[in-house]
Amino acid sequence: MRIDFSRRGKPTDNAFIETFNGTLRDECLNLHWFADIAQASALIEAWRRDYNESRPHMALGNLPPAEYATRTGTRYGITGLNAAHN
Repeated sequence: MRIDFSRRGKPTDNAFIETFNGTLRDECLNLHWFADIAQASALIEAWRRDYNESRPHMALGNLPPAEYATRTGTRYGITGLNAAHN
């Protein structure tokens, strides 16, 4: 078994995660100075919830994930969309 990782300096190896990482960095990490790990956890969790629950996603027809789940009949859990149906 061999595990392949993205090659250094080759962000196109996994463009989806590179896009997410850039968004997290631009919209959350670069905007805050964290006083301690508890504050960092709270701010990153608030950003994560907004990203996963409220904001529109192009892959979902520019709908927020919660609304997309309601319209398609998929279950929406705390970690995001699940493949299981109601």
